[in-house]
Amino acid sequence: MTGMSAHPPITALEVRRLGPLRRYLAQHPGVSDVVVVAVFLLGSMQSVAAAAGAAAVLLALAAAAGACALAVRRRRPLAVAAAVGVLGCATILTGHGSSGFDLASGFATYSVAVARRPRTAWLVVGWFVLSLALPTLLADQVVPVHGSDVVPPSMPFGDITAARIANATIAVVIVLIGLASGAGVRARRQQVADIVEQSQALARESDQRAELAAAGERARIAREMHDVVAHSLTVMVALADGAKALGRSDPDLAARALDELSETGRTALTDVRRVLGVLRAPDGEAAPLAPTGAPGSLDDVVQTFRTAGLPVRLTRSGPVRELDDGVRLAAHRIVTESLTNVLRYAPLAPRVEVSLAVRAGGTELEIVVANVAGAPASDGAAAGRSTIGSGRGIAGMRERAAVHAGTVEAGPIPGGWRVRAVLPLDRA
Repeated sequence: MTGMSAHPPITALEVRRLGPLRRYLAQHPGVSDVVVVAVFLLGSMQSVAAAAGAAAVLLALAAAAGACALAVRRRRPLAVAAAVGVLGCATILTGHGSSGFDLASGFATYSVAVARRPRTAWLVVGWFVLSLALPTLLADQVVPVHGSDVVPPSMPFGDITAARIANATIAVVIVLIGLASGAGVRARRQQVADIVEQSQALARESDQRAELAAAGERARIAREMHDVVAHSLTVMVALADGAKALGRSDPDLAARALDELSETGRTALTDVRRVLGVLRAPDGEAAPLAPTGAPGSLDDVVQTFRTAGLPVRLTRSGPVRELDDGVRLAAHRIVTESLTNVLRYAPLAPRVEVSLAVRAGGTELEIVVANVAGAPASDGAAAGRSTIGSGRGIAGMRERAAVHAGTVEAGPIPGGWRVRAVLPLDRA
């Protein structure tokens, strides 16, 4: 598709309807990463400040490594989770507690839950239970006393105390909060993605419908131009040639041919103006399938082709019945198209028969146009000339008949070509 859609699809931000702060953070994810790293460093610096000497240096290096890992948690969530677990386990086993890595485990679990499947997120939860909660339960040396953390002189490894149980529970709760938050965000993002995809599909479908409508419009206009140009100009050329040939031998007949030529030209000019008016019409107005107004008499059509040099004979059979304008117009177009093809591809045909028959108890109109005992005339292959037809004429006849639930058959017969159309008269 080309161009902009008339109804552009909605975006994820439009679906989520975020407040100003959340919208800003969604548009600038780097700001959220800075906040996460800052919160982690605040927790880690407390442990660094409580330590001394080499321990303080090691804790500072661990905090720096953890901050660097959290900074890339969106791109490498599993690697960050592994690094946080290893660093947290190391600080716990050296006797300095989690040093903020319990918070880091929550952030890492959140990132995994957002970016990966639930099964992977639960595996990360299990990893943090083994790397943080279990070491805390067995070897944690930090005990909260009156709101502050103290390190007792010695707490035996494996001695499960209330303080260790409380610290391990806090670590597990933080990880589970990260899991629940991340899973909720993942579900909401998936829902938003589905809505956006549906919107995009609807926009594409709307554009496709518009393109199909435009293609149908062009096809209708092309059919109208074919009717005007192919029919009228073919007859006009034949009339002009006939008037020229009869100018001296039969001036009266030549004058009649020139009159027919002028009338055909004026009619063609009117139709061309109408079609061009459709091209300039506002969007949404469909090109009509045929010229406005009731069609003329088929006797006049046959007479025009006789004047152009075709030996046309028109016969009618069956009960007389008044036809509505739609059926009359379809019959008019089918006969005109068929005779134009004879004039174009088999102008030397010795006999051309046009028959109209109301049959099947007055419920069907059968139209037969045949040129016999001469070269066959078709819309797709020249007979007696080298010109090759476009095939649009027969297709147009079939489309016009189909509008009235009718059918058109066209094909060669011995020594000629025949077009047969059947139009129902009682569609109800």
